[in-house]
Amino acid sequence: MKVSRLIDSDGVVQDTSVTQQRFRFAAAGWIAAWLCLAVVGDGEFTYGQDRGIGLLLRGQDAELSERDEVSPFENHIETDRDSFTPSTRTVASGMRIVESSYSFIDNRRAAETHSFPELLLRIGLAERIELRLGGNYEVGGEGSDVSGGASGEAFGEGKLVSETQLLYGLKGHLSDQSGWLPESSVILQGHTPTSGPDPATAFTAAYVLGWELPGEWKLDSAIRFGADKEHDDRFEQWVPSIVLRKTLAERWNVHAEYFGSFSQNKEHESVRHVFSPGVHYLITPDIEIGLRVGFGLNDQTARFFSNAGIGWRF
Repeated sequence: MKVSRLIDSDGVVQDTSVTQQRFRFAAAGWIAAWLCLAVVGDGEFTYGQDRGIGLLLRGQDAELSERDEVSPFENHIETDRDSFTPSTRTVASGMRIVESSYSFIDNRRAAETHSFPELLLRIGLAERIELRLGGNYEVGGEGSDVSGGASGEAFGEGKLVSETQLLYGLKGHLSDQSGWLPESSVILQGHTPTSGPDPATAFTAAYVLGWELPGEWKLDSAIRFGADKEHDDRFEQWVPSIVLRKTLAERWNVHAEYFGSFSQNKEHESVRHVFSPGVHYLITPDIEIGLRVGFGLNDQTARFFSNAGIGWRF
């Protein structure tokens, strides 16, 4: 049996079969802990993004008809992790959203990649501005390029390498939807490696826009631009995406998405195309869990990925 080896940041050779097994157990334990917290704390969460909005229960007011009753899910959490395309909305002032997920990527020409915890803390600083802080750990033959906050850089020629990084930035809400004028936001973000093959910091800017459509449909799109570096090779990256979402009943949401990645001024140019469906469920209006999968549409893209995660608003 062939056993791959992992060279850590101290130059120690490790058996990756053991390392990846531990990694999977850690990821599964993290998700299980989040789910337990969600179930146990279900009755303690305040529904809605605005604490001043009360929850009207059936029969609480005899004068309220069924159509006048307010569902707590009318104002539910919107995470950036439930699709590659971020949400067009920012976190309300004084509120916070914590997002976390695990990604498995089946690379075509390199060892499989594991990415976890893809942690993102979004803090509402003002009505239209949020602060973004996070971190992640990746191990595999290529960087994770299936999550909106991931670096996506290749580690190099099939070598099995690990990397940790910090994420920081701001998101600003630019406009609300008015007719055909879309709701829109802008994200400015930096990624600084704290360990791994390349210590260079990468910066990205993203413009997100979307429309709510009749019949509980929503169409969102984004374009990202980033400057990055691999060893001595400096280049730019363009990353477009578009997602069509559909709400099913109160708690369920499904989507179909395309995203791509196109390098510019890189020594070896790369072009990637991905199709990705997903499904998401609201445990409460403040807690969402979801699963996304994706399929590479060309030879430079990973064959398959899966991403499972959770978001919690408080």
